[in-house]
Amino acid sequence: MFSTSTIDLGYRWLLKPYLFVMDPEAAHRLTLRLLAAAPPLPRRSSPPELAVKLWDIDFPNPVGLAAGMDKDAVAVQGWESLGFGFAEIGSVTPKPQPGNDPPRLWRLRDKKALINRLGFPSEGMDVVAERIERLRKRPLSIRLGVNFGPNKDTPPDAVAADYAALMEKFNGLADFVVINVSSPNTPGLRNWQSPEKMREIFAAIRQPDGGDRKPVPILVKIAPDLERNDMFRICEIALDLGLDGIVAANSTIARRAVGVTSSHEGGLSGPPLKIRARELIRDIFLHTRGRIPIIGVGGISSAEDAWLDIRAGASLVELYTGLIYEGPALIDKINSGLLDLLRRGKFRSISEAVGIDR
Repeated sequence: MFSTSTIDLGYRWLLKPYLFVMDPEAAHRLTLRLLAAAPPLPRRSSPPELAVKLWDIDFPNPVGLAAGMDKDAVAVQGWESLGFGFAEIGSVTPKPQPGNDPPRLWRLRDKKALINRLGFPSEGMDVVAERIERLRKRPLSIRLGVNFGPNKDTPPDAVAADYAALMEKFNGLADFVVINVSSPNTPGLRNWQSPEKMREIFAAIRQPDGGDRKPVPILVKIAPDLERNDMFRICEIALDLGLDGIVAANSTIARRAVGVTSSHEGGLSGPPLKIRARELIRDIFLHTRGRIPIIGVGGISSAEDAWLDIRAGASLVELYTGLIYEGPALIDKINSGLLDLLRRGKFRSISEAVGIDR
């Protein structure tokens, strides 16, 4: 098995220079093809201190792949080999759609950040569900979440029906699902973060009680650009509806407020989002008194970043942009660093550290 240092050197000195002279989206597609074609690597078991149990699901470690990197579940085997505890696939839409016209992805190298206005390009739920079904024919150590988004041409009065169709398709295939109402790249989508609209969505997707099939945990992904009062209302409706978790947060439309001056339209991700995402995690944890699990995402590129999100209230964390700039060894570095931080703090598990900075 290749060591972390070997993988790190190979990426930094061989692959990254080649990828970074390519168009960002072409580099993204090539990365997915390489991961999909690579033979499965034997992976080390995560130390028991890093294991997290949520929604009666055992996560081998708390570090996950954020939605947006693998929209169509083409490289799950690769994410598993790299050591992720889970991967959030998507956003997946009911019907196939190409997304927005290119160019639609930009690197901000001085900030180690990205701006995207992809607009939910998706092969559609039938193709993605079939792919996951094939994956499920062998044991997977990685857990799979699926992020749901409506089609761009869906009329406003049918958006809830799109989410319901996705729920019906992936119930039983996904370990958990995430309702994306916060992408800045689908017109009108963020309006669905209002309590009234959220009630409409969750009335449409609510699973019937009883039967042999265990209900799949349902989370909602929110924007980092919410006013605090709006965020508090979302917390209240999430508790009232009995949602299983909140993903905080999506990419941001802010620029100067996070120290960025780029004029490209779309969602900004990476280190400029880190402080805002962590504030949002802490506010959600405090407002809900830790009653609803949080997946923290936004600007994570080190073990310390992940650790501070956990201490702020995140039970799990996700990354995407950090992987592009730091390379595939980042996952092992974060997990190893988290283990060291746990042991230095005399914590027996990740769960003991969740929200201790409140």
